[in-house]
Amino acid sequence: MLNPCSPDFVASLAARLPDILTAPEPRWLEEPRGKWPGQAGAVARPRSTAEVAEVVRACAAARVGIVPWGGGTGLVAGQVMGDGPLPLVLSLERMNRTRGVYPSENVMLVEAGMTLSEVHAAAEAVDRVFPLSLASQGTARIGGNLATNAGGVNVVRYGNARDLCLGLEVVMADGTIWDGLRRLRKDNTGYDLRGLMIGSEGTLGVITAASLRLFPRPRAEGAALLVVPGPAEALQLLALAQDQVGPGLSAFELISGQGLDFLAQTMPQIRQPFADRPDWMVLVDLGLTQDTEAALLTLYEAGAEAGLVLDGIIAQSSAQRAALWDLRETIPLANRAIGAISSHDISLPLSEIPGFIPAATAALQAVAPFRINCFGHLGDGNLHFNVFPPEGRKASEFKALSGEVQELVHQMTVDRGGSFSAEHGVGRLKVADVERWGEPAKLAAMRAIKAALDPLGIMNPGAVLRS
Repeated sequence: MLNPCSPDFVASLAARLPDILTAPEPRWLEEPRGKWPGQAGAVARPRSTAEVAEVVRACAAARVGIVPWGGGTGLVAGQVMGDGPLPLVLSLERMNRTRGVYPSENVMLVEAGMTLSEVHAAAEAVDRVFPLSLASQGTARIGGNLATNAGGVNVVRYGNARDLCLGLEVVMADGTIWDGLRRLRKDNTGYDLRGLMIGSEGTLGVITAASLRLFPRPRAEGAALLVVPGPAEALQLLALAQDQVGPGLSAFELISGQGLDFLAQTMPQIRQPFADRPDWMVLVDLGLTQDTEAALLTLYEAGAEAGLVLDGIIAQSSAQRAALWDLRETIPLANRAIGAISSHDISLPLSEIPGFIPAATAALQAVAPFRINCFGHLGDGNLHFNVFPPEGRKASEFKALSGEVQELVHQMTVDRGGSFSAEHGVGRLKVADVERWGEPAKLAAMRAIKAALDPLGIMNPGAVLRS
C-alpha cells in the first residue's frame, strides 16, 4: 500500500532539499482534454539529477507515489493521477540545460526538461536537425517525449523517439542513478535498458537526460497539398513518392475534408486551400539536396497521369510551406473546439487502411449519424480516427455511447492486426485496453519487469499497468 504525500512528509523532504517544493498549481493537475483531473500533495522541481535521486529515495522510504511531469501535453492521462493516496508530482522543467553538442558525431546531450523547441534550436545552432516534430513542441519536454516514445510527423523518414535516442540517464525507483548517457551507435553489453525506459511512461524510472541523434539539415525543403480520390489512392501515391525520392520523403499526412469543415466552422479566419472542399488530401513534405519544387511537380504529374491526384497546391516558398503545415497542425484544435465523443490514436498495417476507414465509418454510423474526422500520419500507418456528434448536436448528448464507440473502433483495429495506441501511449486512459487486448505473454513480462524494477509501486502508480 502506498502512503499519501502528507504535510509531515513534505516538511521532512523540504528540510533536506530546500527551495524545490511548491504547492500544486492547476497546470500540474490538468491534462489537455480536461477529462482526467489530477491531485498531489506537493510538487517537487529539482534542478539536478542528484536532487531527483534524493526525492525518489525519500519517496521510496516513505512509500509515496511519484507522478513524473514533463510539459503536461500527454493525451492519455499519464501525467495526472486522479485517485488513490496523494502522490508527489515531480516536474523536470528546471532541468533544461544542454550538456554537450558534438556536430561531427551528430549527437547532442540534453536534460529532460528542455522543451522540444529548445532542442530544435540547439541543433539548428550547429547546422543540424533533431527531427522529432509535434504540434505541442513549444510546451512538450524531451523527457516526456522519450518516456512516451513520441511519434509526430517525421516518423516515415526518421523513426519514433526511440529511434532518435542513443543513451539515457535515469533515476531508478530506489533512487540509484543509471548512467547510460552514451554516444554510441553500437553497444551490445546486455539488456537494452534504453529501449525499455523509452515508452515506459515514468513507471520504471525517471529520465533525467538523453543522448540524441542529430541529422544533417536538408538543403532544400518543400511541401505540397494534393487532392486524392481516397485513402487507397493516397497509399498508391505514397509508394510512388517513395520510389521517386526515397529517403527524401520527410512526411506524408492524410487529411479528410471533414477536418477542413471543422476548421471553417471554428476558425473561419484560416484561409481554406481549395474553393470546393475535397473529400481527401495528402500533405507531402520533402527534404532533399536539390530542388524540391521540381520533385513535387514530377510527383504531381506522375500521380495525375496514374489517376491518383485530382488537384493540388505546391508551395512556392518557405512561407507557403509553413502555411500548409499550419493548416495541418490546426486541425486538432478545431477538433477540440467541436468536441469529440471519442478520439482514437490507432495504427494499422498500411494495406489494411483503405478497408478499415469505410468499414469503421459504416459501423459507427449504424450506431448514430456520427461525423468522422480521420487524419494522421499515413506514411507510418498512424491514424487519428475521431468521432464527433451530428451537425447541431453536442458530444455531451452522446456520452452514454462513448464506451461503445471506443470499443467498436479498437476491436476493428485489433481485428486487422493494428494497435489501439500508436503514438500517444497508454497512460491511465488505456489500461483496460491493454488488459483486454494485450498478448498474455507480453503482459506477464511487463508485470514481471515492473515488479523487479519498482517493487514498491511508487513510479507513476496506475499508469500503463493497473496498480
